[in-house]
Amino acid sequence: MRTRLLPLLIVLMAAVLLALGVPLGISLASAQQQNVVVDRIDDTAYFAAIARPAADVTTGSRDDLRILSRELESYYDVYGIRAGVFLPNDTPLANGPTTWFLPETGEVRDAFEESLLSRRSHDPKQVWPWQRGRLVVASPVIRDGDVVAVVVTDSPTGEMRSRILNGWLIIAGGLTAAMLVAVGAALRLTGWVLRPVRVLDVTTHEIASGRLKSRVAVASGPPELRRLARSFNEMADNVEDVLEQQRAFVADASHQLRNPLAALLLRIELLAFELPEGNQEIASVQAEGKRLAQVLDDLLDLALAEHTAADLRLTDVGALAAERVAAWAPTAEAKGVRLVGNCPPTTAWADPVALSSALDAVIDNAVKFTPEDESVEVSVTSVGAMSTIEVADNGPGLTDEEIARVGDRFWRSGRHQNIKGSGLGLSISRALLSAGGGTISYGHHEPQGLRVTVTVPRSGPSA
Repeated sequence: MRTRLLPLLIVLMAAVLLALGVPLGISLASAQQQNVVVDRIDDTAYFAAIARPAADVTTGSRDDLRILSRELESYYDVYGIRAGVFLPNDTPLANGPTTWFLPETGEVRDAFEESLLSRRSHDPKQVWPWQRGRLVVASPVIRDGDVVAVVVTDSPTGEMRSRILNGWLIIAGGLTAAMLVAVGAALRLTGWVLRPVRVLDVTTHEIASGRLKSRVAVASGPPELRRLARSFNEMADNVEDVLEQQRAFVADASHQLRNPLAALLLRIELLAFELPEGNQEIASVQAEGKRLAQVLDDLLDLALAEHTAADLRLTDVGALAAERVAAWAPTAEAKGVRLVGNCPPTTAWADPVALSSALDAVIDNAVKFTPEDESVEVSVTSVGAMSTIEVADNGPGLTDEEIARVGDRFWRSGRHQNIKGSGLGLSISRALLSAGGGTISYGHHEPQGLRVTVTVPRSGPSA
């Protein structure tokens, strides 16, 4: 979310800064050019005042003309600005330098002709730093209402363009600094806004992983997110209470039903002595009673597995798997099934008791459903951050639809209803493994059979 929110804030702030900086840069350029134009207007007004007596054909003297020529030449020598006083017939009255004359076309000609209409030339177009234009200003010399001459200045723009560029660089530096400050503020703002969201995400993951005691800290962040965190904590408390009540009910019900069931089974045994030996009905009742007792035991184990926290420790998974293979070897041999183990040493973080119980349930199922003269293979491998224990049998296997349901509570395949079991063994295994960060999955074993994969993490809880 931060990667989406932060660019949006940066783009908005950049747009605001550009909206302020671009007009400021244009205003700076206009101000610099306007200062130059005002100076040229003042200069042309000064030269027009000097040129007025020199342009008078009746009273003008050579001294007035020399003064005008000297002023124009000095002006050019000092400032590098070409200036001249031209009669309406284009003849120069005085100019600096003396080699400068009116061109036939261009800005100078346009300004000159505009001043012949008894008005100052229009302000020149804006000159930008990347342009090499010149500033032309012309003012008429008027006597008795008639234009007797025109003062024209033709200024280079290099210095002005340099000042504009320097001003733009200062503005750009200010905008860059402001942008950096804005980015820092955006980082702080997004961090402040999204910190409760990140904490909420981490806490949700922890609760989903089985750590139901995790809660969200509500010390910082916007008020709306703090209210959301408090609401989430209340919801987590309620869910934990409901689950605790459910587990307690299952455990209590399983425990309380064992005593009446044991008494009932004892009375059935006594009743069997009064009936003829080999009575099928009493045998069926005894078998169902024992099955019910097994279901109650499994329910109690499941409730304890879901309630008990995992005692994680660094465990030699290979040695533990080899131990369980050895423990189940006599049972497999009695059924005529070969139980083969390939369990090299490898360490992982697991609850040894929980992992042993889960492997017992998986190996028990594999041996139970594998036909005589077939084999069950138990192999241990380490891939990346996980250690894997695979139990593969050569039994009838399951269909894709059945694999999707295997491990559900009380679920058993319709083809295996006549085989002893409660349908809770794999559910208990999943609960035992989940408490320690492990998983259990199911798949096909070629050419036939079922492959059960148990994984446990190789890194500790603090990593």
